[in-house]
Amino acid sequence: MSLSVSVWLALAFIIPASGFLVRIFIIFHDCCHQAFFKGKKANEVVGTITGIITFFPFGQWKNEHSVHHATSGNLSRRGTGDIWTLTVKEYAGLPFWKRLGYRLYRNPLILFGLGPVFLFLFEYRWNRKGAKRKERLNTYFTNIMIVGLMAVLGWLLGWKEVLLIQGTILYLAGVAGIWLFYVQHQFEDTYFEYEDEWEYVRAAVQGSSFYKLPKWLQWITGNIGYHHIHHLVPQAPNYFLERIHESNDLLKNVPAIGFRLSLQSLRYRLWDEDNKRFVGLRYYQEEPS
Repeated sequence: MSLSVSVWLALAFIIPASGFLVRIFIIFHDCCHQAFFKGKKANEVVGTITGIITFFPFGQWKNEHSVHHATSGNLSRRGTGDIWTLTVKEYAGLPFWKRLGYRLYRNPLILFGLGPVFLFLFEYRWNRKGAKRKERLNTYFTNIMIVGLMAVLGWLLGWKEVLLIQGTILYLAGVAGIWLFYVQHQFEDTYFEYEDEWEYVRAAVQGSSFYKLPKWLQWITGNIGYHHIHHLVPQAPNYFLERIHESNDLLKNVPAIGFRLSLQSLRYRLWDEDNKRFVGLRYYQEEPS
């Protein structure tokens, strides 16, 4: 209805709706951890429903995200549910075309601009290799329900309106989601170690950021800015994360990353193993060959 009046009026509804979709994704995320409800069945049902709304299959994302938690910061076990990250030495050893591919992937215009399109239309529309029957069926069910839901909306409201409104809501929420996931682990003094030196607690507290946001954004993002708490206690639902943070002086006093400081993470591309920090590609270029 707003679109029939003005695109700008529609945008005034699209932006907050995108925020609500981010919050719905956090509920989905908590259900994947069996954390939002006490009962397993309730988490699976609500997780599947919110997965349809956010375009993510519950079973597949749940299993992939569990691997992310078990391997976050482990240089020996990268590649599942994380941002593609190379060390300075690994990047130096790549041929030109692989370096170019990595540079393109890490470019903000690609990562945040095309990333949501790739995730929603391709990445999670197919089952992963080795997926069990229950996970595969959940992916098929999610896809069928998404197609059915979009078809009904298109029939009732018009395809142009649905694509413009729902597509924009989904895209903006996807950009915000990728940004949150990025900044939660891609900051200068994060934590990366190889298998023989990797520690779960250090990876959780030191390798996950405390992203301090204004209260209204903290609510929209379901307290996921307390990411160090979430990785330390993934079974804690989002509505308890702030309370856990405030209840422990060691956790409460971890360095916080504000929005302005978080923008600096956009220039980080490579992990410097020797100095234990993220650096940009300029750092590599300035190193003697």
